[in-house]
Amino acid sequence: KFGHKTKVYYHIKDIKYLLHDDLLDKFRAITHQMKKIKRATVRREKDIAEHLEKNMPSYSLNHIIKQRYPSFVDALRDLDDALALLSLFASFPAHNLFDIPKDLIQECQRSTRDFLFYCSHKKCLRKVFLSIKGIYYQVEIMGQSITWLTPYKYTQKLVDDVDYKVMSTFLEFYRVLIKFVNFKLFNSIGLDYPMKDVPLVEDLPLFPMENHLEKINFEGIAGDDYDVEKEFEGDLQQEMEHKKNTKLFDGLVFFMNRETPKFSLEFVIRSFGG
Repeated sequence: KFGHKTKVYYHIKDIKYLLHDDLLDKFRAITHQMKKIKRATVRREKDIAEHLEKNMPSYSLNHIIKQRYPSFVDALRDLDDALALLSLFASFPAHNLFDIPKDLIQECQRSTRDFLFYCSHKKCLRKVFLSIKGIYYQVEIMGQSITWLTPYKYTQKLVDDVDYKVMSTFLEFYRVLIKFVNFKLFNSIGLDYPMKDVPLVEDLPLFPMENHLEKINFEGIAGDDYDVEKEFEGDLQQEMEHKKNTKLFDGLVFFMNRETPKFSLEFVIRSFGG
């Protein structure tokens, strides 16, 4: 018989599999180090406590990303929740009580900005929907549709009835995932990642990295004399429709007032050729 409904049960084989993970040894080492710091603090040994904090063991989630996503397409399929959570934390203010530092917010802003830069450069944007919750974006990369929600650029008020520790745990995994994805996407267009000479300033344009790009011709390979089988005619027609939409704002210049959502408008305008 099972106990209370609030309890979570795991399979024995999953627990045995986790026993061989290197992260458990790292977590045990961190717990042991925290006990030493607490003991030194109680004894008022300030120098020893500071030395222990500086030598705190660290861990990496890179091997988990490689195990969970054996191919790049698998990582793209699981990017919806990652972008939604990164966009949410990018709009948060720094908060000491909820353990949301400023560096974490800036990292989320930089990661989402880099991903949007790639999408606008390769004209991956397909749909945009404005709702009460925020702005829904849908892009298509390597045949995979990615849809996520971005909150509006308003000052966010953090409420007390939300467990930010659980959200931060998911965010820790998604931060590593988006770095792998951005690295692969930027290398596909001939750019190094991360780009060191691009600062993160709120008043800076959304895509200051365009100066690093060379002009690349992305015209399609299908011409008038290209023999296409019938089973691929639908895909080719859809691709030509997407290519037509990417030139929706071609040759147009837009002037935005300071009250407009510059971040979102610039992404949409540049994605459609404006």
